[in-house]
Amino acid sequence: MRADAATGTARLHLRWEDISQDGRLLLEVLPAALGPTIWGAQLANDPLALACRDAGIVPILTRYVIEGDPGPFSVVTPMNATGRFALAQTSDGHVMLNMWAEVTAPIGRTYPPAPAGEGTVVTAGRIFAEHVFTRLFAPPGKRRVSLADLPSGVTPSPLPRYTPRPFASLVDTVEDQTIADDSPFVFGLVHTDSNQHVNSLAYLRLFEEAALRRLAATAGPKLARRLEIAYRKPCFAGDRMRIHVRASTDAATVAIAPDGAPPATAHAIARMILA
Repeated sequence: MRADAATGTARLHLRWEDISQDGRLLLEVLPAALGPTIWGAQLANDPLALACRDAGIVPILTRYVIEGDPGPFSVVTPMNATGRFALAQTSDGHVMLNMWAEVTAPIGRTYPPAPAGEGTVVTAGRIFAEHVFTRLFAPPGKRRVSLADLPSGVTPSPLPRYTPRPFASLVDTVEDQTIADDSPFVFGLVHTDSNQHVNSLAYLRLFEEAALRRLAATAGPKLARRLEIAYRKPCFAGDRMRIHVRASTDAATVAIAPDGAPPATAHAIARMILA
């Protein structure tokens, strides 16, 4: 697992629901580019990645920044993805795994008429993913991982310094003028994954739908075009949560906190631009 690792490439085959009716790629599709270009192509057989897994140390997602471009694109035409990653260390000793991916595709439409520029390859979207290394199943207080905790002999050193955006800087944007949903939301097993908590992608659709509910009375149909989402602590199946939203004409901040608690206690929070 080297900071100067080469890029990986992959073809992404789309599902029918991945392209909106006006030909734009949904933002929730872009995390799928990280799997074949980085997790599979570069980390599946990486000595450090394998040694960390054997030691019970895994990188857990802490933040996404996702952007989508206009297109239009055809759902029947596969897209091309390129991804790279880098290790880094924060000033307080956390070890981070950062990833970047870009997805490109030819301009096109699923049905005629053909759009202007048909066949021209353009960027469909890009994603940045931030992870922190942790002992996922260790007791509280034992989960933090520093550079010295990583397996020796396969860990590059020194690592470049990285300053993540503080979760509190996003929480500050929802403490005023937010409106809580009328009803709580209860997570089920359908939202979970093998890490034994709610999957990070479950929040993307949940948060965009919450923004659309709030904008429905003042704006026409919109699609998220830029999304920054940060995760402070996981949710679990059975958790009773409440969604809090602050929305304007083309932007929204959405947080999910325990039912009855203020948005400052949010487990996850997102800011998005819709168009």
